[in-house]
This record gives sequence, structure tokens and C-alpha cells, in this order.
Amino acid sequence: MSESSSPAANASPRDRKWLVFAIVAVLSLAADQATKVWARHALPVIGHGSNAGVCVVPDDIKDHLCGGQPVSVIDGYWDWRLSMNPGSAFGLFTSIGQAGARILLSIVGIAAVFGMLYMLRKARSDQKILHWALALVAGGAVGNLIDRIYFGVVTDFVLWRYKVHEWPVFNVADVVLVVGVGLMFIDIQKENKREKALQPTKEERAAKAKAAGLVKDLSQ
Repeated sequence: MSESSSPAANASPRDRKWLVFAIVAVLSLAADQATKVWARHALPVIGHGSNAGVCVVPDDIKDHLCGGQPVSVIDGYWDWRLSMNPGSAFGLFTSIGQAGARILLSIVGIAAVFGMLYMLRKARSDQKILHWALALVAGGAVGNLIDRIYFGVVTDFVLWRYKVHEWPVFNVADVVLVVGVGLMFIDIQKENKREKALQPTKEERAAKAKAAGLVKDLSQ
């Protein structure tokens, strides 16, 4: 009786890249959405002024009636703090207004997903780093896109700080987006080295030119 193998092992190289893309993107999306649900339900919030009673999440945070309270993970460096971000990753594009940011960034998110699928279609089967990169970017883009469409804002909850400096609050989708873009740059570097390695050397070019009769052989 032969041992059963995984679907990924049985798949052709062309199909395998799509399988890896689907698995990594779905896992990234699931991790992002699960942590956001946890943050919205578990992290403390407090009302401002007359709204000192029960806060409705995310609406009251979005309307600045309530705010997230920090929960220390590593004292002085890392907190959980619930925040609703109308902009993009790490709080970018918040200055264009909530409605404008929602429309613009939703379009950008959808375009990004289609762009990742197109790039994956063009990618070679041996570009495994790129397959992971595209999947992470797609998973992160969809994670924030779901928030933006459903709530009008994105749930952020990870706060890194040092002394009085605080980095913009972010989430798991932001992290996988950054990692995915970083892997894309690694793939670009690998492709540049590959192209240089495939280029003929000076001696090979000279030999080819002689064979084509473009250079006279003076040794004869």
C-alpha cells in the first residue's frame, strides 16, 4: 500500500504556485481578521466627555466619542491599543478625509489584488520567494479591504513606542504587506543576479562574433 502524499506534492509546478498562493493568502487573511475580532472585543475603550458610558465599537471610536486604552505587552515598548484608522497601512492618507480615503483605498486594494494575481500568472514556477510575496501582499490587502468596506475604517491595535515616541498603530495585515513587499525586493535582486549570470561573457561574445563572421580571425 503506497503512502498518500499531500496535494502540493502531487501538483504540477504550475499548479503548485497557485496552491501556495492560495494557502498563504488565506492564512494571512484569517490571522488578520481573527486578531481584529479579538481586538475589537477584548481591548478596553473609554468614552470622552459626555460619552463616558458604554462605547459602541467601532462606531464610537470612529466618531471620536471613545478611545482605546493601552494594555502593556512589553512595558515601555509594546502596547495593545484599539484604534480605527480611516487611512492605509500605518495611518497613511488620513488627511484626505474618511469618505475619500475609504473610496480611494478600496479601489487601490482591489487593484492590488488583481495586480498580484497577474504577477503570479507571469511568474516562473521556480520563483518561490515571489509566490510567497504576492500571497502575503494579497492577503494583507484583502484583510484591510474587508474592514474598509464593512466598517469604513481599518481596525489597528499594535502600538510600538520608545520613550515619548510612538509609531503609528498597525495590524497583522500591515505586517504581512510589509513582509510581502520586502520579499518582492529580494526576488528582484535574485532576478538581477540571474540575468547577469545568463549574459554571455566577453570571451563568449567574441567567439560568437567570430563564428558569425563579424570579426576576422587574425590567428590564421
